[in-house]
Amino acid sequence: GQTDLKSPQDIQVYAVNTNFTLRWNYTGNDTNVTFSAEYQWFEDSGTDETEWKELPGCQNVTHTECDFSSAITKYYDTHHVRIRAERREEVSPWSSIFEIIPYFTAQIGPPGIELQSTNGVIKIKVSPPEANQDRKMWIAPLSFKYNLLIWENSSNAEFRSQSIFPTDVINDLAPDTTYCLKVQATLPLDWKEGLFSPIRCIKTTRKVNDLLCATNVHVIALNMKFHLHWNNRYKRYVSYNVQYLIGYLKKLHDDYSVKWLNVPGCENVTDTQCSFSSIIATTSGFYYLRVQAMNEYNKSCLSDEVKVDPLIINEIGPPGVKVDISDVLLHIQITPPGGSESEIMRDHYDLSYRVLYWKNSSNNEEEIKMKELKQTIGSVSDLTPSTLYCVKVQAFSEAYNKSSHFSKEECIKTPGDKTLPLIILATFVIALIAVLLVTTPLVFALYQAYNKIKYVFFPSCQPPLNIEGFGGQLFSNLYLSTTEELVEKCSIIETIVTEEVNKIDFKDYKRSKQSSRDSGNYSNDDDTSGNKAPEETLEKEIV
Repeated sequence: GQTDLKSPQDIQVYAVNTNFTLRWNYTGNDTNVTFSAEYQWFEDSGTDETEWKELPGCQNVTHTECDFSSAITKYYDTHHVRIRAERREEVSPWSSIFEIIPYFTAQIGPPGIELQSTNGVIKIKVSPPEANQDRKMWIAPLSFKYNLLIWENSSNAEFRSQSIFPTDVINDLAPDTTYCLKVQATLPLDWKEGLFSPIRCIKTTRKVNDLLCATNVHVIALNMKFHLHWNNRYKRYVSYNVQYLIGYLKKLHDDYSVKWLNVPGCENVTDTQCSFSSIIATTSGFYYLRVQAMNEYNKSCLSDEVKVDPLIINEIGPPGVKVDISDVLLHIQITPPGGSESEIMRDHYDLSYRVLYWKNSSNNEEEIKMKELKQTIGSVSDLTPSTLYCVKVQAFSEAYNKSSHFSKEECIKTPGDKTLPLIILATFVIALIAVLLVTTPLVFALYQAYNKIKYVFFPSCQPPLNIEGFGGQLFSNLYLSTTEELVEKCSIIETIVTEEVNKIDFKDYKRSKQSSRDSGNYSNDDDTSGNKAPEETLEKEIV
């Protein structure tokens, strides 16, 4: 069981697309040594080991590499590889195990390219890696991105790199010049960069200067309103058709030349501008536009293409602003660019607003203050009374690094100082309360005095009926003025009453008369003797 053979070392696997090569180093000095490898794989990345199997293409090889592409069919499963040296009946210990996952180990192979030089440009067509292979590692060819590296075939060449589509045109080339280029395929989502294609060289031609073709084709877009403009160099009659192509069609490896469409409303126009807002159905994609010029002889010429990425090429217009004032706040209401109905501007750009406000006075050194708002409604405090304030607003989007021009200035004057009127009002209210507190007890005292006087001088009670019946005339005379002459009136009472009743009535009468004399007597001493006679006469009559 003992042997002098050493184990292979530095095992590596090199993979391009679905082609796998195993390489290793052997440091022994032995002759007639061969090498054999084994592998095992774990289905669906499981943990249960499978048995070791001979690795096809790597049995009894005399070199330090072998191709085992036929053994790899599960590109996302884990594989283990080991190798040993052999000489007749002797075998070395197995090497250390080398682990691979084919999809992550493999490199992207070079793409195929086809070139055509015409009218001062180079047309290129790229075919994806594995285009002509039955077994494919990369099952989504539309996910490929292609990088082009191009340079002049000269000693002091400058390299130019750019992204291209599977079918594309390389512009901005010098005429009658040989250019060399190579193309690389990448998978950005997997962070994979492939191998460059073999270098190809081609000579450019001169571009035909056709005056019929529209030139300087460019887009002006504001608040998601898109217009295409171009220049006309043709001095005779010419009409134009504006055509567009949906951007994703260029990602396909098919011929898209027949998929250009006319922009509605931009057919057979004689002006050098046209609106194509109607074709912008989504902001997530991009478009290509070109202008087809046609003269009276039906000869046509196509302009250069213009790429339109709506949210990138669009410019943000100034917002609208209205201001209002309250006692202590300046209220600002902002209308988003494009109007309140422009949901694309508001939602896709995630707009914020930069508000500038200042005192509009003759002092040029007044500080301009700034406030940023996320909403379309805001307010400013700490205002100075009786001062003219001016406001202007700018919309901006941090996500797209875009900003609008400022809106028109809106000015409004704050109301005057209301401190003095408030002090006057407070003083009046306090004085009113003090007057009420003072006058209320006084009024109450006067009312009580009035009741007392009324009770004393103008009693509301009436004399008893037994006195009122026969002495009414006498009692009414008691309140006469002292200057009035007293006339004695006598009458015969034919009523028989008992002596006892008469005495009681007389006593009641005397008490009533005495009470009336105490409360209402207003005569002087001179009349006292004159009033006694009727009293004595009445007393005698009753007796």
